[in-house]
Amino acid sequence: MALALFDLDNTLLAGDSDHAWNQFLAEVGAVHPTCHAETNDRFYHEYVAGTLDIHEFCRFAFSPLAEHPRAQLEDWRERFIDTLIRPMIAPGAAGLLERHREAGDELVIITATNQFVTQPIADILGVDHLIATLADEDENGQFTGELTGVPCFQEGKIERLRQHLADHSDPEVHIAQASFYSDSRNDIPLLEQVGRPVAVDPDPTLAEHARNKGWPVISLRDPDSTA
Repeated sequence: MALALFDLDNTLLAGDSDHAWNQFLAEVGAVHPTCHAETNDRFYHEYVAGTLDIHEFCRFAFSPLAEHPRAQLEDWRERFIDTLIRPMIAPGAAGLLERHREAGDELVIITATNQFVTQPIADILGVDHLIATLADEDENGQFTGELTGVPCFQEGKIERLRQHLADHSDPEVHIAQASFYSDSRNDIPLLEQVGRPVAVDPDPTLAEHARNKGWPVISLRDPDSTA
């Protein structure tokens, strides 16, 4: 069974769920509306530039999770998914995922955005396997504000993928034969490891890298796009 790996934000989604979630928290009054929004924007610009300190960002992003009861967070998340994420799903995403299902591939979403935000999105997209950054929880399921394990970001995606494949025979062979779809310069480390890297609506840095490497470049924002 071949691996088909998919970045989430600005790949399967025509937008960034992490940035949108933090905007949403500001809009519902879960955080300081001005300070949080400004910091959220700063981190997003650093992500786009490839300069993000992922540990600093996780402290920022996980703080609101620790400050509110789990039930309240889940209520906000349901509203967030229905109002912002469903319309954000790229028009070509479902078709691409279905082609890989029909080919018998093992579909995996691999994303820097935390699992609390992204698990319902993976469920909507019908992808059973999700590798995401993990926010620490206590024994009661309440978030502590801390990070668990390796952030699923840049080279960390490779490490987390290897952990995911630990029970497979020859994990490195699986990676070397995998497809990986991403929009971001931050995913070049993993794109370099797989057998079939595909740039999806890429940022300028990845677009140039893909041209130099001869990688396919597609758009999922065009429903007629094919991989």
